[in-house]
Amino acid sequence: MAPTLLKVEGLTKRFGDRVAVAGCSLTIAEGEIVVIIGPSGCGKTTFLRCINRLEAPTAGSVVLRDEPIGGQMRDGRWRPFTESELASQRRRIGFVFQRFNLFNHLSALDNVAIGPHRVLGRPLAEARRIAAGQLERVFLAEHLQKRPAQLSGGQQQRVAIARCLAMTPELMLFDEPTSALDPELVGEVLDVMKGLAQERMTMVVVTHEMGFARQVADRVIFMDAGAFIEEAPPEQFFSTPREERTRRFLSRLLR
Repeated sequence: MAPTLLKVEGLTKRFGDRVAVAGCSLTIAEGEIVVIIGPSGCGKTTFLRCINRLEAPTAGSVVLRDEPIGGQMRDGRWRPFTESELASQRRRIGFVFQRFNLFNHLSALDNVAIGPHRVLGRPLAEARRIAAGQLERVFLAEHLQKRPAQLSGGQQQRVAIARCLAMTPELMLFDEPTSALDPELVGEVLDVMKGLAQERMTMVVVTHEMGFARQVADRVIFMDAGAFIEEAPPEQFFSTPREERTRRFLSRLLR
């Protein structure tokens, strides 16, 4: 059994009277790939954002390799970490968003190198060597000097993935990384993610790409109304789902 990398217990997030995430728990082993699916607005993105503390949970805990994320108990009271401490923790968790969030005035190479250089303190030449290696990893070795406007959407998303990988994260979070892409560009991003899965990069992926979930996931989770409704290996999840709500969702999605 691989060691536990991520443990989420009772995660809850409220926005006023609305409960976006309702007491969700999840344990992920090192090298495991978990895919979360569900209807729009069901809390999937908020769950991811709570993992790396882009959103502060209302209740519950997140532990990455035995280290609590966001704060710790001290003298019987919860002490939130400072922004500097949170930033240090977030470096361990890569987050690929729906939108690419690249710097338009920088080349692909420098969009990836900026993290190792400015955040990790690597000399610029070393940071660029790291960036070039990660861009080659996502099949962009011929596009190092291009700016985002010169790249397709799929290429920009692959730059965003390389930017995360350059920080050597322990965990990668993907929030519908293909949803902003034209259909013909989806495959090139999924191919990169499949490659990471083959390398056993630990990943939590929110997606509507059911073929990817079938092929790559170790587990698939169906989320609805802020709660985890069903969880199973992909073969079981897609062929014989237990819950009626899961069956209804899949019947609409796969018909």
